[in-house]
Amino acid sequence: MLDKIEGAGSSKSTFFELLGGAAGGTEKIRALVETFYDIMDTDPKAATIRALHPSDLTSSREKLFMFLTGWTGGPQLYIERYGHPKLRQRHISFSIGESERDQWMYCMIKAMQTLSLDEKLMQKLAEQLYGVADFMRNKPE
Repeated sequence: MLDKIEGAGSSKSTFFELLGGAAGGTEKIRALVETFYDIMDTDPKAATIRALHPSDLTSSREKLFMFLTGWTGGPQLYIERYGHPKLRQRHISFSIGESERDQWMYCMIKAMQTLSLDEKLMQKLAEQLYGVADFMRNKPE
């Protein structure tokens, strides 16, 4: 999970709070995940990472939604259902290099842009997600 980030003024907020908290954060994360997978499913620039996923993306969508909800500071839905995410361990069977990382980030940034997230929030979120995506790499380039 993320630490709190600088929000408006001197207060600190989680990404979940900045996305609307209990009143709207869950819906925005759901929309982000749905848009992310719609882009991955249709954009030729994401063909390599799309091929790493099952043909039916229902489970992938739900797991990413649950993970991101907790990761951004909201309810720990993923942990409650599956336990600790152990991201590298769960993804070790997939060949993930710089290209796959960059395709994943391309889809996520495009999804944030499609949803017209606040520019500063989008930059901070993309920066943090890049760290996670880069951590997932398990093949040399």
